[in-house]
Amino acid sequence: MRVVFSFPHVLGAPGIGWTAWNQVEGLTRAGHEVHVVAAGLARPVEAASVALTLSVAGRRIPHRAVGRDRAFVWHDRRAARRVRAVRPDIVHLWPLGAGAAATAGHEVGAAVLREAPNTHTAHAWEVVAAEVARLGLHDRVRTAHTANAEHLRMEQAEWDAATAILAPSEPVAASFRAAGFADDRILRHRYGYRPSSRRVRPRTGDRPLRAVYVGLGEPRKGLHHALAAWKASTASRGGELTVVGRMLPGYADLLRDDLGLPGVRTVGFSEDVSSVLAASDVLLLPTLEEGSALVTYEAQGAGCIPLVSTAAGADLEDGVHGFVHTPGDVDALRWHLDRLQIDPALRTWMSASCLEHAPALTWDVAAARLAEVYAEACGRDTVDEHEFAA
Repeated sequence: MRVVFSFPHVLGAPGIGWTAWNQVEGLTRAGHEVHVVAAGLARPVEAASVALTLSVAGRRIPHRAVGRDRAFVWHDRRAARRVRAVRPDIVHLWPLGAGAAATAGHEVGAAVLREAPNTHTAHAWEVVAAEVARLGLHDRVRTAHTANAEHLRMEQAEWDAATAILAPSEPVAASFRAAGFADDRILRHRYGYRPSSRRVRPRTGDRPLRAVYVGLGEPRKGLHHALAAWKASTASRGGELTVVGRMLPGYADLLRDDLGLPGVRTVGFSEDVSSVLAASDVLLLPTLEEGSALVTYEAQGAGCIPLVSTAAGADLEDGVHGFVHTPGDVDALRWHLDRLQIDPALRTWMSASCLEHAPALTWDVAAARLAEVYAEACGRDTVDEHEFAA
């Protein structure tokens, strides 16, 4: 298929930039014709063509230098011109500012698909605000998930203009259904991971558990729940918990005592997450709101057992490749830690199950699923604005 892939951020940068870059690479390896329009590149990309919208003479211009909203509008107009020139089958849009490109896509008869890397924005804000308030951090923590009416207006316009929403997990799909989107406007695909060259084996041995948390230290990701469960578990008696990721200052202050417990160490941001996962038995991710956390794919590829909430969007079978709990259920997470601490045979079996599952979690498999979704979307008419609640 011929695809115009519009990404108004830096393709290949950590976070959604890494996700989008892998989508382009996977589609290209599968033989699809992908035309990229991106604000900038953090790493080389294989594609039929690449247009950079915030670069001059090979140097990237930061969004803030021209104003974020103005930068998004400029990118959107450039993407629209590319759509009209290429006349693709699919216009794949990432947030934000995708009105002109979506219009151009409909004009040339393309299916316009809007990526939803997180749950519906209003849902995400509600969940995060409730947890920030519960922790008494209302005036001390501001995150990317702090409510912003103008931001929501822009996103709503993008969703309205799309043929369908690309949902990488069931929590994302459910949040859009709850917001009034019809089932046939939500297309399920998935994310993936890149296998490491490192040889990994199932975890063996009767020894204290080694756990790791990977992610931004913020209320949304539930690190406070991970620490509470760890502190109450038998695994904390001689075991190790490594916290990998940048910490929001106000949140770090709240967790200072727990982060200073024996066996708990914080290492900050790391670009070598695969090594940390390969050295750990379990991944703790009791997130309260998420799209589909890439670290849950990487963990299984490293034989590291995910202990995650249902909100993590993990692709796994509960009790086989990992354990799943309801967001905020510290007792369940504590019990999962205890089970793997007291039963080394279960730990080995579940680690081996992760490694067996890993080949189904790669970005190449994800690209094949995305292509199936593209094909499904190509048979649809442009969006009927009366099919769903605005």
